[in-house]
Amino acid sequence: MIRTAQTKYGKVKGLQGTDARITVYRGIPFAKPPVGKGRWRAPECPEKWDGIREAYSFGPISVQDTPGLGDDLYCREWHVDPDIPMSEDCLYLNVWTPAKDPSEKLPVLVWFFGGGYQWGYTAEMEFDGERLAARGVIVVSVNYRLGVFGFLSHPEITKENPDFPGNFGLLDQQAGLKWVYENISAFGGDPERITIAGQSAGGNSVVNQLACKDNQSIIKGAVIFSGIIRFPESEKEKDLFFPPKLSEAERRGEDFFSFLGVKSLEEARALPALEIRDRYAQYRESHPFFANIIDGRFVTEDPYISLMEGRSARVPVLSGNTVDEFITDGVNTVERSVKEVFDRRLETQKDAKFFYYRFSCDIPGSDDPGCFHSCDLWFFFETLMKCRRPYIGRHFDLARIMCDYFADFVKNGDPNGSDAYGNALPAWGTYGCGRKQGIDFTGSGPVPFDM
Repeated sequence: MIRTAQTKYGKVKGLQGTDARITVYRGIPFAKPPVGKGRWRAPECPEKWDGIREAYSFGPISVQDTPGLGDDLYCREWHVDPDIPMSEDCLYLNVWTPAKDPSEKLPVLVWFFGGGYQWGYTAEMEFDGERLAARGVIVVSVNYRLGVFGFLSHPEITKENPDFPGNFGLLDQQAGLKWVYENISAFGGDPERITIAGQSAGGNSVVNQLACKDNQSIIKGAVIFSGIIRFPESEKEKDLFFPPKLSEAERRGEDFFSFLGVKSLEEARALPALEIRDRYAQYRESHPFFANIIDGRFVTEDPYISLMEGRSARVPVLSGNTVDEFITDGVNTVERSVKEVFDRRLETQKDAKFFYYRFSCDIPGSDDPGCFHSCDLWFFFETLMKCRRPYIGRHFDLARIMCDYFADFVKNGDPNGSDAYGNALPAWGTYGCGRKQGIDFTGSGPVPFDM
């Protein structure tokens, strides 16, 4: 097993996973700490180090509301630890690799977590990459800045560095992606076989990364779990994934500085991070969240439109939704959005390779949560054993199969393949011009269907 790897910046040492055939590297820096004058600036390459860095623990989570303090669904589900380390010094990534030798050239999955661009972290239980790695995929999860630290814009920020006036969280993701491209061969990975994936805001992040021209030679496939989202026009102001233009984002930044009680960028950078975090939580109660914007540099147009009209990277895409998420006027907003994007793209690119899924499995628990937004993550990563819910055998069978599909897509740009017993998985047809097919992940197993 590759227990020590030589990166461009120094050597790192990992630990054996729960499965001793997997090596796990946690907390590898992919950029300098974005602190001091680095707050609200694009990420920079990390400093090199001497000796061997022990990559045994996850890096600190991005500054955000303290996890695990409430009794909402997500605090019960996985944001359970209020003592998890948190810091502005948060630009670290993690690697799960099954490779025994750097020459193996295994396919690579780069994962971006969700959380509305406000919350979330790579150390969440459901994102353990070990079961995917056991299927021959190298998994890399990338942390990034959130909320006011990741997505604030302001005229002074633009003046200071007009090439990078905002979207710092997206730029962090891109820096992680480029780190993977430059270094993953040391872990047995193939830099020419990188698939990016994410869920919710992580899925929307994938849409943004696909639209960025600088990434398009690197990305070979995309998985977007519940991340292609566009609410009706009447709800545009509440639509987190409808990005404002830079001028509007700068105006919002000026408004926040007034709310914060500072008169300059220098004064704002001098404030403690947790003070800014807590004031932003108050600001958020009556103002739009800070999230991705059209900055004219990294994001040059609405990435939803880029994907729909074929100006994004033309790679295989797997996307879908859970059945009970974001229902508006009786319509599943995510399902409608995914199909709208696929249909419009197929009008101009008839050979586009799209795979659609629907997740309708029953979710047990005394809270009767329904098939809620994000519940499919335990299944795609096959991490049900970490969940508090009373799942039974058929749920674990479904998770094993869903993880098989996920791994096969990363390997081949197509989810079809064989299960652990060597039997062909139920055929997952493409969402194409001639025949629109998909797969429904039910409580009894995967069911192919026509639309």
